[in-house]
Amino acid sequence: MELKGRTALLTGATGGIGRAIAHDLSRRGTTLLLSARKADQLEQLAAELPGEGHRPLPGDLSREGEAERVAAEAGDVDILVANAGVSGTGRLDDFSPEEMRVALRVNLEAPMLMARHLAPPMVERGGGHLLFIASLSGKAASPRSSVYNATKFGLRGFALGLRTDLARKGVGVSVVSPGFVRDAGMFARSGGKSAGLGTTTPERVAAATVRAIERDRAEVAVAPLRQRAMAHIGLAAPGIAARVQSGPVAARTTEGIDAGHRKDGSG
Repeated sequence: MELKGRTALLTGATGGIGRAIAHDLSRRGTTLLLSARKADQLEQLAAELPGEGHRPLPGDLSREGEAERVAAEAGDVDILVANAGVSGTGRLDDFSPEEMRVALRVNLEAPMLMARHLAPPMVERGGGHLLFIASLSGKAASPRSSVYNATKFGLRGFALGLRTDLARKGVGVSVVSPGFVRDAGMFARSGGKSAGLGTTTPERVAAATVRAIERDRAEVAVAPLRQRAMAHIGLAAPGIAARVQSGPVAARTTEGIDAGHRKDGSG
């Protein structure tokens, strides 16, 4: 897809990854509808992006009905970048029922509902693209992440299944799956360590997002080789991966991430 002259709805726009995606898309001539909870930050971001016509579209996707409202107010967009997400780290019994509902609603239900609203008009127009920011946690499970794994496995499965439905209708569907992202995002906010697995950057996630839309890629993993290899093993051999992930190194890594999320309130 040629990005110049297109209109895109971007959720989670004010986070570090969202900002990087917004800048990359706007530099390629895309007009952005920017969605997140904080209207003042959205207005500031819209003003600083290159190009014209960018506008804020505030919404709290943890609230029932907000995904449909935001999608309806966005109107006829050419691209959806579903980037908003919340942490789902912690043991299952650490979560209240409401915390579980929020994680499922923001990470999985909201992108699905937005796609349901936006895809049919794209099909009628004969073109469009739906892109979902998932995670390598949607390919390989890890300790203290069962809720987060569930949302990202689900999002990845939804996107790849939807791609098969829309393949002959002119609408592309892509998944971008980052590993540990430094400088921004949930991993960075947690203050966790990657246990020697390396990290990637918001800018690389943004570049992968642009590449996936332009080339209609099914899935792009954004992480150092070792992380990508381990995620592939986790996908292909979950029993082996579970034994490895139950070891002390993986446990220390995820305990640190979980503690950081709980401390800053993102868990």
